[in-house]
Amino acid sequence: MADTGKKKADKNKTIDFTLEEGQEYLDRVLDFEKECGKTVSINDLIDHTILGDSLKVLEAIPDESVDLLIVDPPYNLDKDFNGKKFRKKRDELYAEYTESWLLAVRPLLKKNASIYVCCDWESGMIIGPLIAKYFQIRNRITWQREKGRGAMTNWKNGMEDIWYATVSGDYQFHVEDVKVRRKVMAPYRQDGKPKDWEETGEGNFRNTYPSNFWDDISIPYWSMPENTAHPTQKPEKLLAKLILASSSEGDLVLDPFAGSGSTAVTAKKLGRHFIGIEQNPLYCAWAEKRLEMADTDSSIQGYTDGVFWERNTAQQQKIRRRANKD
Repeated sequence: MADTGKKKADKNKTIDFTLEEGQEYLDRVLDFEKECGKTVSINDLIDHTILGDSLKVLEAIPDESVDLLIVDPPYNLDKDFNGKKFRKKRDELYAEYTESWLLAVRPLLKKNASIYVCCDWESGMIIGPLIAKYFQIRNRITWQREKGRGAMTNWKNGMEDIWYATVSGDYQFHVEDVKVRRKVMAPYRQDGKPKDWEETGEGNFRNTYPSNFWDDISIPYWSMPENTAHPTQKPEKLLAKLILASSSEGDLVLDPFAGSGSTAVTAKKLGRHFIGIEQNPLYCAWAEKRLEMADTDSSIQGYTDGVFWERNTAQQQKIRRRANKD
């Protein structure tokens, strides 16, 4: 690959190559305008990163073929996505924009499908009622981003929301697959044995039922292999919770705003099929790089041996193990 003159620290794993440097990955992307005609089949689209306009690509997906929809649309903010600028719209125009893709995806979902839509507090007030218009809202998840810009005249925005809805009353929810392992501070014993918790050399833990507030998520940062230079990348751990809860192995997961491929990569790591649609060619190339990496490394930071750990817990355990060995 070409030398751009930019040098990263050895531990900096951020994926941030140019289109010229990543041509081999761009060549793997399915260019919908160039390569797909009106007779495209679902098999031509599955397990592909697709470069194209979401509304046009969605027209090629057969009705009732998608098991799980995960959407991370542009929030109603001024944002530069590698030269493609999204401008903040008036509320009514953002509502029209949201309704356009909701109407496009609705026929594609199976009767037992689930949907998750990411938003911030402001866009969520517009998106929520529109989801309720076409789907059955089950919950609103709030997750703590950890980071956020400080504000002199307001509270720092350190949270984001995810609307959770289903097509019908018949839907998948695998709660045992998304329990969170938390440290037990005051362990209770019955007949001298742990009750509802596990005693280990690393401490005492309980697998708890997940709530709609997630404080165990770390956003991708420079030393994580999943990290890219995408400005609004979602963590694989967050997506793993959605995918494990609301789909089964072999199911099809659709992401019409794929970005740098986090949904597709996580779906692949968890044995699901995927369709990722993205209009920015550079982000498509980054997604393909990550999908290649998933061939040899299916790990998800914060999710180990079928358990979601509290933030930084697993890393602390690794440090302890290394210290014990020394």
